[in-house]
Amino acid sequence: MKRFSFFLTAIASVLIIACGGDGGGSAGSGSGGTGSLALSLQDAPTDDYQAVYVTIKEVQVHRGGSGDSDAGWETVASPNATYNLLELVNGVREELGLATLASGSYTQMRLILGQNPDNGINIFSEAHPFPNYVIEEGTDAVHELKVPSGYQTGIKIVKGFSINANQTTELILDFDASRSVVKAGNSGKWLLKPTIKVLELKDDAILHGRVAEDLSPVGADIEGAMVSAQKYSAGASDPKDQVDVQAATITDEDGEYSLLAAPGTYNVVVYKETYDPYCRQLDFNAGTAQTMDVALSGPVATRTLKGAVNFIEKDSEKYVTLSIRKSVDCVDNAGTKIEIKSINIANGGEYTVKLPNGTYEVVASSYSEVTLQKTITVPDLEVNFDF
Repeated sequence: MKRFSFFLTAIASVLIIACGGDGGGSAGSGSGGTGSLALSLQDAPTDDYQAVYVTIKEVQVHRGGSGDSDAGWETVASPNATYNLLELVNGVREELGLATLASGSYTQMRLILGQNPDNGINIFSEAHPFPNYVIEEGTDAVHELKVPSGYQTGIKIVKGFSINANQTTELILDFDASRSVVKAGNSGKWLLKPTIKVLELKDDAILHGRVAEDLSPVGADIEGAMVSAQKYSAGASDPKDQVDVQAATITDEDGEYSLLAAPGTYNVVVYKETYDPYCRQLDFNAGTAQTMDVALSGPVATRTLKGAVNFIEKDSEKYVTLSIRKSVDCVDNAGTKIEIKSINIANGGEYTVKLPNGTYEVVASSYSEVTLQKTITVPDLEVNFDF
């Protein structure tokens, strides 16, 4: 496996779709000849786990049609390797493969997860116990991640891209660990429901900097602060769509970070649980690299918010995404709303989150269910959701 660590150039993204969907262009276009497709892997991180391991067997692409059958799929990478996603942050990425393809338009991709781990070792210098698993922060507990039945034949990613003769198209699979892991509920099973963005290198849209308690040369650096680029759409009809986290990273031991996102205007949010959140509206301009250093206010006292989620139906694969949000005045963008934390919890599961005192909105969403939302004022200590 080959690892890269550097700033990436331009990013365009789409969210993963578990199955089916329309492609991003007509098949067979182009003037003939061949080009190259370079694939690599990176992660949008989480601070809930010490490690999140996934085993990727193959990556395939599809040139035309619906892609519902095995016909028309072409393998472009066969890493058959187990990766710790939490190592792939701040510009670090892992090469998956380089393939030669006929020039033209391709409509979608398919990620095949492995059923057996590779022969490498994990952060405890032990053999991988499962192909897909997490190691919890604080407890060192290891949980196998079960792959739901809908993903057994491959994870389809509807993202059109083009191969041009004698040129290389570079795509990155951005595997969002925090939104892909579902904590166990009544079934006792932890689930892997992959959320992936496809990043295509076109233009620079880079933000980097340092997060500390103060920005003097001797100021205490803050490791493990989440830095994210978010969009707020007050008019979205479904509350779950009002806040969209489009890119995220986490500060290293020196308090430094590198955040990459498609050109656009974002609320840049910096947060760690024992500090007040920081927010600033910023334009990510194509072809530029910007610096934003942040001093967080704190440490501050926190209280533990807890609760449970339950469904009437006894489906072990049903789960809820909890988005914990706060209304703030961002620098250059007053009266906006930001996400502080996101958690996936399976049917019957419980959650705990530490938050500074204040007023928050908890939005609970699940596929095919009406989104629920509750406003809480910490130190309120318990919020439950029943679907």
